[in-house]
Order: sequence, then structure tokens, then C-alpha cells
Amino acid sequence: MPKVTVDGQEIEVPAGATVLQACELAGKEIPRFCYHERLSIAGNCRMCLVEVKPGPPKPQASCALPAAEGQEIRTDSPMVKKAREGVMEFLLINHPLDCPICDQGGECDLQDQAVAYGRGGSRYHENKRAVTEKYMGPLIKTIMTRCIHCTRCVRFSEEIAGVDEIGALYRGEDMQITTYLEQAAAHELSANVIDLCPVGALTSRPYAFEARPWELKKTLSIDVSDAVGANITLHSKGREVMRALPRVNDDVNEEWLSDKGRYQVDGLTKRRLDRVWVRRDGKLQPAEWTEAFGLIAGALEGDKASIAAVAGDLLDAETMFAAKALVNACGSQLTEARQTGMTYDVSNLAAVNFNSTFAGIETADAILIVGSNVRWEAALLNVRLRKAVKAGAKVYIIGSEWNPTYPATFLGSDLKLLNRIPKELGDVMKSAKRPAVILGAAALAKGALPAGLKLIDKFGLVKDGWNGFNVLHISAARMASLMLGFTLPGGMGDIAAASPKVLLSLGADEMDYAAFPNSLKVFIGHHGDKGAHHADIILPGASYAEKDGTYVNAEGRVQFAEKAVFAPGDAREDWTILRALADALGVTVGFDSFAALQAKMIAAVPALGEEGLADYGALPKADAGAKFEGELVGYPIKDFYLTNPIARASEVMQRCSDELLHGADVKEAAE
Repeated sequence: MPKVTVDGQEIEVPAGATVLQACELAGKEIPRFCYHERLSIAGNCRMCLVEVKPGPPKPQASCALPAAEGQEIRTDSPMVKKAREGVMEFLLINHPLDCPICDQGGECDLQDQAVAYGRGGSRYHENKRAVTEKYMGPLIKTIMTRCIHCTRCVRFSEEIAGVDEIGALYRGEDMQITTYLEQAAAHELSANVIDLCPVGALTSRPYAFEARPWELKKTLSIDVSDAVGANITLHSKGREVMRALPRVNDDVNEEWLSDKGRYQVDGLTKRRLDRVWVRRDGKLQPAEWTEAFGLIAGALEGDKASIAAVAGDLLDAETMFAAKALVNACGSQLTEARQTGMTYDVSNLAAVNFNSTFAGIETADAILIVGSNVRWEAALLNVRLRKAVKAGAKVYIIGSEWNPTYPATFLGSDLKLLNRIPKELGDVMKSAKRPAVILGAAALAKGALPAGLKLIDKFGLVKDGWNGFNVLHISAARMASLMLGFTLPGGMGDIAAASPKVLLSLGADEMDYAAFPNSLKVFIGHHGDKGAHHADIILPGASYAEKDGTYVNAEGRVQFAEKAVFAPGDAREDWTILRALADALGVTVGFDSFAALQAKMIAAVPALGEEGLADYGALPKADAGAKFEGELVGYPIKDFYLTNPIARASEVMQRCSDELLHGADVKEAAE
């Protein structure tokens, strides 16, 4: 490890580190616009200049200069100060004075660094350069006159998202950043360029002129739009969530967020259920809590055990535990969270977990994806798979074709071909040091799990320090529901066969309600979606932003989300509704507060009390007689932007679906 001296302080730096990284290890802050830890080095803003000896007697760009043994680095010499002031002056020559009306105001790198390194006066009196605006779709607002050509957005699109849609045209003073053909940036991670942009050139179109950063309350939360469990911060003003931004977590989402997780939040205020409704004479009419509880109690009179609960995809663990406690207290075991009807075996949770972990899959050198459109089902996992491919991994896919953004071989959509492994696939998987298999929701729906477990021995998926058998869920609530034992062997079929008098639907908007013609359907949820339309009684609940809760992502990582705002109108947190319903039914559930509920849940499932990866033990032995059957025609997600009730209520997500997926030319009101 080379030793360098930074401002008189000698430190050791890792081999291959740059001078900028060496300075940061020494505790020195180096200004930068183009450099970003997760992107390739461009070295084109020149803001990170330092003085280095031995070397030429001039400032050098620290982001692109390797640290070498014996270097003397100065970050505070008069030469460095003058050079940085000069670079800042050049950057500000053509930059418009938009700060009062710029959405980046208050969180702008250029503002911050102009204060620290600006000269305090201008010597430029010529005409300023102006650039025409570019259209980058319904999510990204562009004011390209502000652009300083750091190329972060270009590098993100090419390297991280794998979609070459943004680039630079022309040269010198005429250079412009644009989407090729000036079309919308159509991929699932496009809005991350807004976070990366160090100036106000790329800002959030839906959030334009909504709020200033210092007005907002920031709450740590978890994205529930998929099973990745991306760490987010909800920014709220009053009783409204204004925006969601990603938090850095290298194990889960690094610092990226899918467009759905970021922009579905405007759906939190639309189509909300904010009062109790009861169906009278075929029509839903307003009612009171006591009347609704009385009707439920009346339906169960004489047969309290005839009650079932179905959990939706966005639920927290506490709500599911409270529902299970209520149903069990009534004498029933009918609880299910796989609302779309899947029935795979959940007796061993290691068999339905993403065992490689999201960070670990980057190190795989051969990957077989069976029945999963990873781009739509877990966009942030696709970023990890791109990294694996860049490192030399080969990817094979069984299922309908989709664009993975990296080289991959599609083997067809017939699962039967895995009964006799194709030679090319077999050779690659068996010779790999870290082979991995990913079973998606489409494969689970075809009953491929038992046969999938046979691939563990066939391909040698489990080795010292490596477990390459993975199941990728698409529901944020799935792993928590499995840990809580919220499932039945026959899935939804068992509940339909029991024909319960009362069916509690906990935000289950994707289930088939036609299977319960004789049940009193009680919907406890937050949006007027499919579940509310089929309900006989609606009890307004709270969304993920309006309650504390525990979530478990597809890799078994337990995470906690905090309450950002209060639920609207008469809506209540779900556990309080279930607790009040227990009183109405005359049963005891054993908790009177959220803390008591959480303590009872953790006592029952200790793993839910420890943030981090849960230990599910060893994988089960495969059934030697299991065979792959069926054809994978399509995937469960038909529209990336409209997968849950919050997203379907979101105007922004509707617009994205229309414009980016279905080609609708959505015009502005002024047009």
C-alpha cells in the first residue's frame, strides 16, 4: 500500500486509489462536479485540482491521477486556491442566475461550491450562451442552459442503467447534453439522473415548484413497490408526502431508486378511502365504525371460526401478525398472503429466499434466470446483474423475451428443457466457481420450485461461502408473511373451499373476489381500487407512509419504516382497526398498543426484531421425482408503472404508462 503525504499528514492508501480518494482518507474535502464514486472517471470539470510533487509545476485533476508512493499532495496552497477560483469562474460564465426559481436551490452543488471557491466578482461582459430545452419524458424537467457538462447523466445511463439514451452532441461552446432523437428516456431508473445532476439542469418534473428542501420533514422509510426493499427518505410538508428520495445502502439499493418507488407517492393523496362505507341495496353508502363492526359480528354470530384473512402486497409485518392473532383468536386458521393463487411449499424458508443476496449476486460468474423479467420485477437487482456481466458472468434466460440491458442468451420459454439440461448451459454452470439460479414469479406460478431445487446438486449451487439458489418475489410483504406463517398449503384454494362467512381483505387488490360469492367481504385498505369495489364493508386503513412497520425484502433482510404523515379523514392504522374489531367480536388478541403488538410479534418470530439478514438455515433436499412442466408465456407484471393501488392512483405513473409503454402522445393543458 503506497504512502502519500496530504497537507503534511502521511497516510497509507489502498493500491489503485486516486489522489482524490487519498485526500478524502486524510479528511480533506475536495470539490468536484463530474466525479462520482459509482461512475467511471471522466475528469472533465477540473474542479478537483490539487498540487502534487513530484510532478509538473501546475495543478492536476485529483480524480484522474493515481496515488503513488512518496507523493506530496497540497490541497490548500495558493496555486490550488487560484486554480479552483479560475475553474469556478469559467463554470459560472454561462450559468444563468436562476437560483431564486431553480428547484435545485438549497441542495445544489454549484451553489455550495460557488460560496466556498467563487471569486466574488465577475469579469465577463460578453453575451451568454443559451441552450434549447430538451424533452426527457414525464419525469425529468430539463433547463439545459444550466448544464455544466459534467456528463454524470450520460455515464449513469450507459454504465448503471445500460440504456444508451443520453449523450453529448457538438463540440466546444456548442456542446449539448440530450437524449438521442430528443425522445423520452424510457427505462425504469431514469430519474436517478436528477439526484446525480450537480446543478439545476435536470430536475424533477412532477415536483417542480412544489417546495424548498428546508420546508420538508424527512422520514426514513422503505420502498414497497417491489420486493427489493430499497431504503428511501420520505419528504413531507404538512400532511402530504411531497417526494421520495433514495438513501444510501450498499447492501440493498446502493444509492439508486426505481422510478416507480420514487414517483408513486403522489398516489398517496388520490382515490383515498377516508371514511367507513357499507353496501346497502347494492350500493356503497357512508356509515359509522360501530355499524360496520356490528355487521361483521352479526355475520359471525354462532360460528365465530368462519373468518379468513387475505393480505395484500404492500403490508407490514405488524398488520399481518395482528390479523393472524385476530383470526386465530376466533378459532380459524384461514390466513393467506399469496393473493394471486400461488401454492408453493413454504415449510423451508431458505428454499424461497434470495440466498445469494443482492450484493452477492454481483460476484456470480454464471446465472440462469427462470421465469423472471428482472427489469420490471426488481429494477435495482438488474443493476447488480449488469455488474456481474461486466465482471465476466454469462447469463441464460428461460421465459418470454425481454430486453435485459446486458448480453444474455434466451433458451426458450418451455420449462421442460430443464429436465434435460442443454449442453452449453450445463457446461457453463458446472465449470463456474459461483453459479446462480434465479426463479421468478412466473416459474413459481407454474409449480417449478420442487424441480428447481434439483438444480442445486446438478449445478453445484451451494459451495463454501456461496449459496446460488435464489427465488425472486415481487411482493414487498411476501417474506414477512412467510416468516409469520401467514400461508396455507393449498393457498387461496383452501380459503375458497372453506367459504368463510367473513373475508378480511387487508389491501388485497389483486385477488379474485369471484371465488367468494357468499362471504361478507370486509376491505381494510387505503385506496379505492379493485378490493374496495368488491367490498361489502370498507374500513379505511393507512398506507406505508402513514404507519410504523417492519418489512422483509426478497433476500430476507428485516428493515423498519417510520411513519411520515397521518392518514387522511377517518382512516386508522391497520392494527388499531383489527384491535377494535377483536373487541366487537369478543375475542382477546393480547396487545393494546403498537409497542405491545411489536413485542408479541418479535417473541413469536425473533428474527423480525433484528434488522439485517434473517437466518433461514440450510436448503431442503430436492424431490428426485420432481419435473419441470409447462410453458412460460408472459410474466405477472404487465405494466411496470401500475402494479399496486398506490401506483394506479398516481397521476405521474398513469402518465408514464401511457407515454413510455403505450406510446400515447400526452399533451400539456396549454397545448
